Amino acid sequence: MPQFQPETSPARCEGCRDGLGFDIPISMAFQPILRTAQGSPANIFAYEALVRGTAGEGAGSVLARVRDGNRYAFDQACRVKAIELAAQLDVPASGALLSINFLPNAVYEPRACIRATLAAAERTGFPTRSLMFEVTEGEHVERPAHLLNILNSYREMGFRTAIDDFGAGYSGLALLAQFQPDVVKLDMALVRDVDTDRARATILRHTAAMCRDLGIDVVAEGVETEAEFEALRHLGIELFQGYYFARPGFEHLPIPLRG
Repeated sequence: MPQFQPETSPARCEGCRDGLGFDIPISMAFQPILRTAQGSPANIFAYEALVRGTAGEGAGSVLARVRDGNRYAFDQACRVKAIELAAQLDVPASGALLSINFLPNAVYEPRACIRATLAAAERTGFPTRSLMFEVTEGEHVERPAHLLNILNSYREMGFRTAIDDFGAGYSGLALLAQFQPDVVKLDMALVRDVDTDRARATILRHTAAMCRDLGIDVVAEGVETEAEFEALRHLGIELFQGYYFARPGFEHLPIPLRG
């Protein structure tokens, strides 16, 4: 990983410099993303880190306490905690990526705000080449140019990038035309009942083909049934995430039930 000199920025950077932390204790659960190509054994492509309370409480209990005043600290705390736990669980030995959700509105200058992430990786021996940054679901981005700057900067630093919830909210074709990430994660609302819904199947078939032409991997997230899985595989999708394969494992790496 190249060494970048972060641009000094406003007062925001003081929090990073002074190590100001999120004052609500958090932990992480991990959910696998499986690659299941036809005719090949399944393997784990990545583990997505999902924020939890320290007793395993759902993400909602933590996110409900995130405000504008602590958003930056929360984003930094999640990155560090995800890397620390993934290192303890030896995710790199599995060959899988670690996918970390980030809040675009909490990143003021990409190279400045990455310092705590790089420090955590160095401290734990976690290889930065195994990190993928995923735009967190539901995050409204007021300035699309700012998001593009973050994504382009992360790519220049050697990180993988992923666009979550494609087909919903801000994660649409306009963004994809300006930036082609390594991974696109299809919104689960499109995936649901794809085995019986002709319109969804048609949309996903063409979306998968479009991403393939652009050199982008496609993940179908929220897969819950065998019928959905088989229909999605028939549409040319090879990467899957959802309860059909494995529920998130609190502070451990779950073994996929299928694949």
